[in-house]
Amino acid sequence: MSRVYPGGCHCGAVRFEVEVADPVAYDCNCSICQKKGFLHVIVGKPALRILSGQEALCEYRFGTGVARHFFCRTCGIHPFYVPRSHPDGWDVNLRCLDGEPLRDFRIEPFDGRNWEAAVDAIRGPADTG
Repeated sequence: MSRVYPGGCHCGAVRFEVEVADPVAYDCNCSICQKKGFLHVIVGKPALRILSGQEALCEYRFGTGVARHFFCRTCGIHPFYVPRSHPDGWDVNLRCLDGEPLRDFRIEPFDGRNWEAAVDAIRGPADTG
């Protein structure tokens, strides 16, 4: 059964809600995720709805340039991004969901330092990345 979680950045400029069917989050060890403390909740494109603050979002790309990392221009928090592994979906930062969502989710490690070898484990059968 899916559940809708509200969330946002630290200053409140960006607000969103995300519908999560599978309460799993990935703890990635790549360079950017370690520095941001990002816990990845991967959902389909229609599952994320930006409620306010679209104009407050800035975008950052690096490496292959495929992933589109969004952050609040005021507080710098990265609430979600379009991941390279799921370019037709969203990757939401579990730490940006309101309340105490960590208790609802199973946290699994993801070896982002070896991204190419590890990514197939998180892709569904229809994903082509």
